[in-house]
Amino acid sequence: MKKLLALLLIIPLLAQANLRQYKADVEESVWFNEEPNRLQCTLNHQIPGYGTASFTSAASKLLNMEFNLDMLRLPKNYGVAAVYSVPPKWMPGLMHKNIADMTIRKQFDGDLPEQAAWTMLSELEKGFWPTLYYQDWYSQYDKIAVALNASNFHEPYEQFVHCVSNLLPYSFDDIKYTVLTYKFGGSDLTKASKRKLDMIGAYLQEDPDLELVLLDGYTDSYGGKSKNLEVSEQRANAIKTYFVGMGVNPERIDITGHGERRHASPNTTANARAKNRRVVIRMQKA
Repeated sequence: MKKLLALLLIIPLLAQANLRQYKADVEESVWFNEEPNRLQCTLNHQIPGYGTASFTSAASKLLNMEFNLDMLRLPKNYGVAAVYSVPPKWMPGLMHKNIADMTIRKQFDGDLPEQAAWTMLSELEKGFWPTLYYQDWYSQYDKIAVALNASNFHEPYEQFVHCVSNLLPYSFDDIKYTVLTYKFGGSDLTKASKRKLDMIGAYLQEDPDLELVLLDGYTDSYGGKSKNLEVSEQRANAIKTYFVGMGVNPERIDITGHGERRHASPNTTANARAKNRRVVIRMQKA
């Protein structure tokens, strides 16, 4: 009932002479992907005279999607835009479908969360035009319609979907603080820590521009203090060598060997001592 009422309200709006529309013509409709990588995928659409509509998915443990409307003229007031899936004129007889309401925030671009963004992409794939309707914030006499033209959408969208399927299943936040543990008596990582280091390496291959990497090496209490200090530094240096091989500037990597100081666990059992044989990785991005 609410959707029907909303539709009845929007139809007279479409017929009003003071409806100002922004859209790309069919011949000029352009969709393009930003340079693909395993950290972020972005599909853009230019809207002449208005700005750029973008769909973005980023590397994460969870599949995600966001719609962003980069406006040439930012909102002057707060409000709400109604987002509809609109059939183009060559699809007569089909109805408008409500997708979502987009909050308009003063001096901010518009955006929509995952579910609405995916729905817009699905409607574009079927040939519909997602369209936003709102009261113009610069003129009390005008209503605004901003349409995403589905023409020339399919090939760039296929490229975008392929990019999304290839994103890393974790983000920088998932690896920026990592503890690597070692087997007894040497510099060999445990299997779990090798997997963690491989994850970091895969990330660095895509985004090597780190502001700072801090490597803190530790040992358990077995062996002499001098030897343990040497071992902790060797372990941290091995990680540094790995990072440099991934493209990180060595001047941005700081190493500290702590030996058997600052235990993370008592040295009373084998399992507890294993937690103390570690290198702690802390990374910061600019």
